[in-house]
Amino acid sequence: MKIRSYIIPLALAITGMVSFTGCQKGDLVANPNVSGANALVPPPLLLNALTATLIRQSELPWGSSALASQYVVSNYAYYRSSNSYNFGNTTDSYDILKYAIKLQQQAVAQQGNSTNKYYALAQFFKAYAGIWLTQRVGDIPFSQAGDATNLTPKYDTQHDVYQSALTLLDNANTLLGNLITTTPALSSTVLDTNDIFGFTYLQWQKLINTYRLRVLISLSKRAADNADLQIPQQFATIIGNPTKYPIMTSNTDNMILKSTTVSRYSIFSLNYNPYNNYANIGNAYLSITTANLDPRTYLSATPAPIQLVNGKTVSDFTAYVGSSPNTAQGTLLSNASAGSPAYSQSPYSFANYNRYYTSNVGANAEPFVFIGYPELCFNIAEAVNRGWVGGSASTWYNNGITASFGVYGLTNGQSITIGDLAGKTLGTVTVNIPQFLTKVAYSADPATGLKQIWTQKYTALFNNSGWEGFYLYLRTGVPALDQGGAGIGTPNSLISRRWMYPATEAVYNAANYKAAITSQYGGTDDMTKDMWLYK
Repeated sequence: MKIRSYIIPLALAITGMVSFTGCQKGDLVANPNVSGANALVPPPLLLNALTATLIRQSELPWGSSALASQYVVSNYAYYRSSNSYNFGNTTDSYDILKYAIKLQQQAVAQQGNSTNKYYALAQFFKAYAGIWLTQRVGDIPFSQAGDATNLTPKYDTQHDVYQSALTLLDNANTLLGNLITTTPALSSTVLDTNDIFGFTYLQWQKLINTYRLRVLISLSKRAADNADLQIPQQFATIIGNPTKYPIMTSNTDNMILKSTTVSRYSIFSLNYNPYNNYANIGNAYLSITTANLDPRTYLSATPAPIQLVNGKTVSDFTAYVGSSPNTAQGTLLSNASAGSPAYSQSPYSFANYNRYYTSNVGANAEPFVFIGYPELCFNIAEAVNRGWVGGSASTWYNNGITASFGVYGLTNGQSITIGDLAGKTLGTVTVNIPQFLTKVAYSADPATGLKQIWTQKYTALFNNSGWEGFYLYLRTGVPALDQGGAGIGTPNSLISRRWMYPATEAVYNAANYKAAITSQYGGTDDMTKDMWLYK
């Protein structure tokens, strides 16, 4: 069965169709079967739409974000897309923004106030929509976006988008906190059954503050020269007042997307072997885990077949070898499929078939964490390392590692069955966590420790948290993702630093679009240029 229609190449997957500029006016006859723009819509329905569309297809396990972060490398575009970083035009987050604005309006109209739970969550989703897009392109329409009477909204600077978004997140926390203070029982009450994540009031508050810490740490390169943003101070305020600003305290607070047979764990989870044959685990990821004797290696990857042919055992970390997107895809395929019987001479590791491909609801895989406690621990460790907050960077670093192992369900002494690319059992290994912890012990040297935090954060983000692994690289250069080869696909064979603006911006908001690319990128919508966030 051909399944090409389901596989969207990376460059196309991130091509925009809808603009922040809004819709064109016209003399269209109203549909009598559809509610008008001013009709009352139950806020729970709007909340359901927001939570159901928060996570993009590209952000799911084995999606475009995993390719960009080099957790996985495709060796055949027909089945597994391209490895190219020639991103092209981004999609946008206008769908989230417009529903957030509508939720805010309906919350006031139907609740009679701007202090209710729906208004609070609308603040979060508005902030999320703005940050999602500005991270990809730079300056964006934000303060005027979503206004149906203004089809050419001005572009806010990236600085101003972050300033506004951080205020929105603070407001969201305050509103939810006030509701819980007034009615303490709400802390353990599910906020709304239409929320697909099933969060309580308190868990939503924790999520919002945890996300805010993610945003603040992403601004680390702008902390010293933008005093008005109060980046270290905001971070310290949240950490220093857990009563007002509760954050995640364990994996039980993670924002987890649960899969169904309709909304599958992955488009590749059909128990159909070529999906696994045509992708390999990335060298950037495996070079870290194998060097550190990390038992997560055994869960994510298979031994490279040629390594077993040459006499290595399944427990030997050197038998697990990643592939590189630097290599042309045709060469990757030739190498990966080498040997008779098929793939017996392959120099690359494949994904753990039994873990990731045999259940379309992800029953055997680790949960898909979109915003979670392991990442939070590493973000706090980085803040301590930078001197933004007090405490022990080493403790938070180790907490992040422990939390990541918890997501995987890994325990010391555990026995893991190792299979080949089709799931055939090759042997078993025993998990040795103390051995790994010795290899990655936190350094007393701050510079070395900071790199360790980033490295273990990248490892913990494997196949979860959407684009965070890639954004970590753009901000820090860690890990040193492979680039410079023919497979990268850009004119200079280097990883793109940003996406181009949605194509509709140049058509419907031309003057503001041109001014934005002139002020930021010298008049060209250039993917090789750094935005304010990373300069």
